[in-house]
Amino acid sequence: MSRKGLLKRLENGGNLVVAEGYIFEFERKGYLQAGTFVPLVTIEHPELVRLMYEEFVHAGSDVVLAFTFYAHKEKLRLIGRENDLEKINSAALKMAREVADKHGCLMAGNIFSSTVYLPDDEETHKVTEEMFKEQIELAVKYGADFIVAETFFHHGEAMLALECIKKYGKGLPAVVTMSSPATDTFVDGVKVAECCKLLEDAGAAVVGLNCGRGPETMIPLLKEIRQMCKGPIAALPVPYRTTPEEPTFFSLTVPGTKKRAFPLDLCACLCSRQQIAEFAEQCKEIGVQYIGLCCGNSANMTRIVAEKYGRNPPASKYAPAMEKHFIFGDKSKFKSGFTEDLRTHIGGQFD
Repeated sequence: MSRKGLLKRLENGGNLVVAEGYIFEFERKGYLQAGTFVPLVTIEHPELVRLMYEEFVHAGSDVVLAFTFYAHKEKLRLIGRENDLEKINSAALKMAREVADKHGCLMAGNIFSSTVYLPDDEETHKVTEEMFKEQIELAVKYGADFIVAETFFHHGEAMLALECIKKYGKGLPAVVTMSSPATDTFVDGVKVAECCKLLEDAGAAVVGLNCGRGPETMIPLLKEIRQMCKGPIAALPVPYRTTPEEPTFFSLTVPGTKKRAFPLDLCACLCSRQQIAEFAEQCKEIGVQYIGLCCGNSANMTRIVAEKYGRNPPASKYAPAMEKHFIFGDKSKFKSGFTEDLRTHIGGQFD
């Protein structure tokens, strides 16, 4: 795959569907610990990581994003596994390259919030740069087509990440996305749309938002970014029902209670398939060229996004066909004892 594959795919209004969300999906499956969120599954059960890469491609992802999120020195230090940094990253990148080549996809390396960066502390900047350098160089070594730098809460850290990709990335393009805040301003005081414009001006191939906000509350910010930026913009929300009152998934409460949903009860706030479809349609209208879903994503949701963006992935073969269901389907195809009598028995309006 050409190292310029990202730029070529986005020329003349082209688009990319990009599946993220490995962390939450592996936590749901029982292979990753909530709280630490460190992807030890990559070396403990590599076959499952490869399978998830395959599942997302099957669902329509054009990119295999290497599962190196939270596999940096600071996160590994918290659990005493710093010495496994190269082992974990190398395994994730190698498998991602193999799956991408098998299916003709792009493969992306991944760097992200250091969790140590402080705007006014130069020492944390040096530590953060070293963390970025380690992961970028490994991504280059294993043949990444581009580098994703994502989930930043500070404009300054995102700019540092972009600088590091340019410095250590051997010319690989950079996709830089910020974690959507509850307001229109990041921690260090830079407004969302302005931040994206500055990143674009500094050389990022794609800029935009990931994580933080769900579809409903990300759309207004995307419209501002589209007006401000000239090049491709990205949108990868969390698939949860955030609202103006609870704009991020960190602030969501379990419906009917005042209990914070993040992270263990977010399932109570999950978007419907229809909401995901509507979000993808809105993004197409806005002009989002780099589209996907973040924490909480699953293959069926990626398929919906892919289909709305004109794809016909293998998973579409198994798209719902409820007209064939013996209770909810076409009445002419089943005995009335099922399509009519049972509907009455289970309650609800169906016609």
